[in-house]
Amino acid sequence: MVADNDLKTSTSAPKAETVAQRVRRLQAEAKQLAKDHIRALNQALVDVEQLAAEISEGGDAYPPGVRDLARRLVEDCEMRVQTLEAIVART
Repeated sequence: MVADNDLKTSTSAPKAETVAQRVRRLQAEAKQLAKDHIRALNQALVDVEQLAAEISEGGDAYPPGVRDLARRLVEDCEMRVQTLEAIVART
């Protein structure tokens, strides 16, 4: 015959997560999601920079105002990517 105590130990579930453990886990998840989001932003800036470079070098097919705007966008995106990477490297 099996005692009641033996049944409890063999079928007991793992301990529930404490509030402090849950807070730490959620904070770690939030930090990872933020890192992923920053990487996506960085990639989007790089993509815009490449597209703007193509347009700025597109010649007469694009209106002069558009080419000029695209040229300035290339410079701005390049600086923003460098700034973003520097900030991320510090943290």
